[in-house]
Amino acid sequence: MEIDRSKISPMMQQYFEVKDKYPGCVLFFRLGDFYEMFFDDAVTVSKALELTLTGRDCGLEERAPMCGVPYHAADMYIKRLIDLGFRVAVCEQLTDPAETKGIVVRDVIRVVTPGTLTESSMLDDGRNNYICSIFYDETDKTCAVASADISTGEAALCAFEGKDLEAGVINELSRCQPAEVIFPESFLSLKNVADFIKTRLNCAVTLRDADRFSPEQKRGETASVFGAEDIRVLGVSESGADCAALCGLFDYITDTQKTSVSRFTELTLLNGEQFMGLDLNARRNLELTETLRSKEKKGSLLWVLDSTKTSMGRRMLKNWIEQPLKSPARIIERLDAVESLTRKSVVLSDISALLERVYDLERLMTKVMYKSANPRDLKSLSATAMQLPMIKEELAKLGDSKLLAKLNADISTLEDIVRLVENAIMDEPPISVKDGGVIKEGFNEELDGLRHIMNHGRDIITEIEQREKDSTGIKNLKIGYNRVFGYYLEVTRSYYDLIPEGWIRKQTLANAERFITEELKNAENSILGAKDKALMLEADIFAEVRDFLATKLESVQKTASSVAAVDVLCSFAEVALRNQYVKPDISLDGSIDIKAGRHPVVELMLTEEMFVPNDVYMDMKSNRMSIITGPNMSGKSTYMRQTALIVLMAQIGSFVPADSAKISVVDKIFTRVGASDDLTAGQSTFMVEMSEVSDILKNATPDSLVILDEVGRGTSTFDGVSIARAVAEHICSSRKLGCKTLFATHYHELIGLENELEGVKNYSIAVNKHGGTIRFLRKIVRGGVDESYGVDVAKLAGLPPKVVSRAKELLEEMERSHASERVTVTVDTDQMSFTGQGREAALNMLEKTNIDELSDGECRELLRDMLSAMEGGA
Repeated sequence: MEIDRSKISPMMQQYFEVKDKYPGCVLFFRLGDFYEMFFDDAVTVSKALELTLTGRDCGLEERAPMCGVPYHAADMYIKRLIDLGFRVAVCEQLTDPAETKGIVVRDVIRVVTPGTLTESSMLDDGRNNYICSIFYDETDKTCAVASADISTGEAALCAFEGKDLEAGVINELSRCQPAEVIFPESFLSLKNVADFIKTRLNCAVTLRDADRFSPEQKRGETASVFGAEDIRVLGVSESGADCAALCGLFDYITDTQKTSVSRFTELTLLNGEQFMGLDLNARRNLELTETLRSKEKKGSLLWVLDSTKTSMGRRMLKNWIEQPLKSPARIIERLDAVESLTRKSVVLSDISALLERVYDLERLMTKVMYKSANPRDLKSLSATAMQLPMIKEELAKLGDSKLLAKLNADISTLEDIVRLVENAIMDEPPISVKDGGVIKEGFNEELDGLRHIMNHGRDIITEIEQREKDSTGIKNLKIGYNRVFGYYLEVTRSYYDLIPEGWIRKQTLANAERFITEELKNAENSILGAKDKALMLEADIFAEVRDFLATKLESVQKTASSVAAVDVLCSFAEVALRNQYVKPDISLDGSIDIKAGRHPVVELMLTEEMFVPNDVYMDMKSNRMSIITGPNMSGKSTYMRQTALIVLMAQIGSFVPADSAKISVVDKIFTRVGASDDLTAGQSTFMVEMSEVSDILKNATPDSLVILDEVGRGTSTFDGVSIARAVAEHICSSRKLGCKTLFATHYHELIGLENELEGVKNYSIAVNKHGGTIRFLRKIVRGGVDESYGVDVAKLAGLPPKVVSRAKELLEEMERSHASERVTVTVDTDQMSFTGQGREAALNMLEKTNIDELSDGECRELLRDMLSAMEGGA
């Protein structure tokens, strides 16, 4: 919209002066009790938020388009705009309109973007709101990702180099799931990361000038954010990619918050040695924090394990699930803490009850630090602090756990906060300081005096009136008030001779005179100005109380972190008791031995049938790879996922759903499961599958756990078999990889690998077939099967009977036509032929059938099936 600015009003000129500084933002321009938007912003926002578009005289022939929102409800409208992809610059009145001559001074006090939200009303209390800064050094070929949650004061940094640089960056972004990513132009060289952000992350992106990331210009300011004199004290280089990413992040935060950042107390340095590696596919396929299809919490591992009582605990639980530990000592420390809590269930119950009265210390302190905390926020801080001595008392009863003892030691009672807030702030204060009634009586003598004047002003005037009557003898003297000259003494004509010399005549009437005295004027000033003075004094006192709380940031932050950890451990204990989980043994021999393991989510979702538990045994020698065959819908995927989830649960410090479990720490979990995830643009299902398998082969180590489901099914049968076999050979080979792998397949040609490759074992899903019906027993048994039961599954799925019947006819024809075929395969340099498969299939059928339970007719049916299988393999 073209506007002749020379003709617009002074206020509109001020509007455009501010707007020009923030061209990419919607400008919320404060006018009285509203935030107004004008011109293009008004048209855009009125449509986006369905607001009424009005107009305002602005000096032009046509009125300026205008829409607005009440200032007290602004957060709700800002959040809606942020969710729609807008950025909002909030322009406040910086001077009092009542005391300002001319135009009120206005300027932007903060810029709200998806990654810089701090208000609890705009945030999910159960998850962090991260902003990530990525810097790529094109010369050194190094990259770093700095992340922060302004609302909680958390900050982390990790650096990457070498051939796996882009994969490392993508995995870190997968973990953070940032609301916003910032970067300089050099980042665009990382094509894979850029594509990942564009296609897989639902976040805002901001391109910043390179000098905003300059260590030379910014490292001093960045170090001061954490209270350090030198950036190297934080474990950060002076001029590397890590320093640049961190500098760029906090430059952006300062730029948007319009204040130096003092919220952060600690920088966490992340590296691959601390946490299990989980790429985006593993996080999604295992449904750690949300379901794959509906993106809901219910149905995820987080849903199962979340019995936390605090917002801080919910966020920490999510982070623990997404960052399983690799250190056996730290894992055992957590498991011992959970065991201690489960053994003393009364203490567990008491701690949980206390935690329910704990508010979100982290986000409350953010409001304190940014001076946006209201009186009720301070009372919430105090109410939380009151619970801390009792929590510490209960934790002291669990002295057999080193971790709980350490957490107890790190929890401060915050007595200073309780003492000050409870003495200063009303028990049930209003939300805003603006209307007063916040500070308790007796806390400030001057405020008490002003309130006395406000509440007893008439008494003061009556007292003066009586005193003047007594001292002058003027019996009918009275004190009145008008708006022209305030309070006055009125004396009738008959008493003129008694008027003292010190009185000042203000008005003469027909039968009376009106006077004022210095005492009366002082009383008037006190009464009339008491309310304004009291409100200003209350605001000042409240600010002092809030600023004192700000000095306790480090202590509160440390306490909040420890309380959150206690909450998570209590949640693990409650879930373990409720769902009959067991404490896993952490082993160092590389084996995974699970007895009667259950899928933590599926067993809770089943309503009409019992979950069938299964055993798992894997090691680094003869049981490295389990090849699992069986029909669709029989439970292969559930079995593999539950194994990965049990391992992951153990490594976050949780008890596991099993009768017993011995778990060796894995460094990474990889999954190639299905094709239900979003396909990247221009790639087929098969291409996506092969890309994922390629990533696994490149990044897995001998200490990894790999889940492969139906590799090679997206192409022709022979191509698929060849690819699946080659992948299995590569992974199973101790010279090439040799990691623990669960490999589900329909390719029965892979069954023979057990006899050809060291470390391979065949397993299958037991199926009970009688006549034309099948029943999945959900039980994993040794040995492979060469029957897919595809037509039977199709029948169960509801295909029309005629189609099923025709499919059976075609299947029999194809089986007869291939009956004489022989398949020869090569393993490295040795050749072996697959013959006698029909006999093996018949024997497998017999092994899996309890003949004692069959009727004569069912025995005959079984015999016919066995003969048919032997003919097919002959």
